[in-house]
Formats: sequence, structure tokens, C-alpha cells
Amino acid sequence: MLLNLLDSYPKTKRNISNRLINKELNRKIALKFSKEYFDGDRSHGYGGYKYDGRWIPIAEKIIKHYKLKSGNKVLDVGCAKGFLVKDLMDTCEGLDTYGIDISSYAVKNCHCDVVGRLQVGNALSLPFPDDSFDLVLAINTLHNLPLSHCIKALKEIKRVSKNNKSFIQVDAYSNESQKKSFIDWMLTAKTFGTPQEWENIFSKANYDADYYWTVI
Repeated sequence: MLLNLLDSYPKTKRNISNRLINKELNRKIALKFSKEYFDGDRSHGYGGYKYDGRWIPIAEKIIKHYKLKSGNKVLDVGCAKGFLVKDLMDTCEGLDTYGIDISSYAVKNCHCDVVGRLQVGNALSLPFPDDSFDLVLAINTLHNLPLSHCIKALKEIKRVSKNNKSFIQVDAYSNESQKKSFIDWMLTAKTFGTPQEWENIFSKANYDADYYWTVI
């Protein structure tokens, strides 16, 4: 189901012309998902990925929509430094929340409140039994995978979620102008397309839970 849970996320100012300088070199650096990507220069990624509470209203919306309560288990696939993991736990006392990310740097430099709740891992083979989580999230993560891997990750998310409860957020564009802006700006995306093309990808993976997209 089409569901916008990130409408409160702050809009970032993007200097696309600056991003085009040394773009391919910067892309190679970003795809390492290491210190340069999270806490290096803006041309390599975030330009400093620090906790600022911006995920709190999103955590509140997630908890309300999915009626999460103490004892429920939640997994954030592509959790980075675990800021959403922290805010979910802080917003709902007793919520058992975990994260997994490909970046050992992000996990090692996670928020102190989530130490021990994050692990390095790959969305292609989630290290959890079937039906492990009451909700699985993957926000701005799956578009960083090649198409075949993206489909496999979608199947893994469906496998580890109970009652088919999950939410996917990906990047997309609706016209040629947006497509050009996206391609000029993006550093790590490997699978991208229009909303209709994303829906086709979801269909190929038999993914029929919740989703939305970010348009640059």
C-alpha cells in the first residue's frame, strides 16, 4: 500500500552543480559507506551524519500507524548509526528495536543508546528466522542495490516480517527533468526509476506491503 511516513522529514538544500565536480571519484568514495560517506565532505555523502532528533516525528507516526506496543520487535534494514532505532525505542517504552547495516563504520559509530542493538550485515541474507519481527523498515536503502539484489532483499524483508508488515522507502522520479536531477545528485543508488517502475519491481519480488518514494 502506498503510505507516506516521511512527510515530516526536513528537506535538504542540494547544490547539484557542486555535486557534479569529480562526480565519479566521489561516487567511488561514497560506495565504500565508510567515514567519508557519513562524516566526510558533503561531496562524498552526508557531510556529517549527526543525531538531531529529526526522526522523532517519523518514529511517532510509525508507532501510531502500526499500533506498536511494548514487547513488539522492529528491524531497521540500512539503519546507519541507529538514529531511528533510538527514537523508536524512546517513543514507545519497551519496544524491542534492532538495526542492520552494511557499514561497519556506521555501526561502530552508532548512537550510544543503541550500542548492542545494531549489527553489520547484508539485506540479501538477513540473519534472522522467518517471522522474527512485528515490523521491518528499509528507508532509503534498497535503491543502493543492483536490481537483482534489490528483488532478493525485498523477499528477505517479507520473510522475516510477521503478518507481512513492512515499510519500504526508495528514491524515484516522475519526469525527465527530475530524472536528470536525480542522476546528477545521487552517489550510491544502483536501482532507480519512476513510481510505476518501482511498483513493477515490488511485483517481481511479490512484495505487497507498504511503500513510498522520495522524489529529488
